[in-house]
Amino acid sequence: MVTKTADDTANETAEDRQDEEAVDATESAPETETEVAQTPADAGEEKPAGVGQGAAAVVSAALGLVSLTGSWLGTVAAARETLVGQLRTSTEAGVATQIKEMYGDAWQTSALWGGLFALTALVVGVVVLLRPAFGTPGRLQAPWIRSVAWAGISLGVIGLLLAVLKYTDVLLGLPSAG
Repeated sequence: MVTKTADDTANETAEDRQDEEAVDATESAPETETEVAQTPADAGEEKPAGVGQGAAAVVSAALGLVSLTGSWLGTVAAARETLVGQLRTSTEAGVATQIKEMYGDAWQTSALWGGLFALTALVVGVVVLLRPAFGTPGRLQAPWIRSVAWAGISLGVIGLLLAVLKYTDVLLGLPSAG
């Protein structure tokens, strides 16, 4: 048998009053942000989708264009190779050796950087096109995103092909010294 003292009874009634006040406060409280966000007027609006995919598609096309036109990074790397070639080549070296050391290595370095940009454009474009396959089912990709991604892939393929041809001296090879 449990006996209650006056202090226990006073504590229980104070706690009961606090609980009742909390219940009253939640019942009279205005709607929260989550309840307001779910009103029927907002239900018809769709959130923008594919912003990241669109940005990646544009980046792919830009990287493909850079692979064709050249980049600051490729120019600086080629100039560095020219300087290194000049430092390695003695004044008594033959003309063929001087051409190869000073210009051939720089040409290949420029082709290498162009190929890296082209390969990056190709990979980013393919990822953009494959992304819907791993996303939310039923969500379609905007047609312009697919078009820009295909442009990035096309520019990447052309840039990669030209970089390989340039690197192997099939396209615009070094002149012969003899």
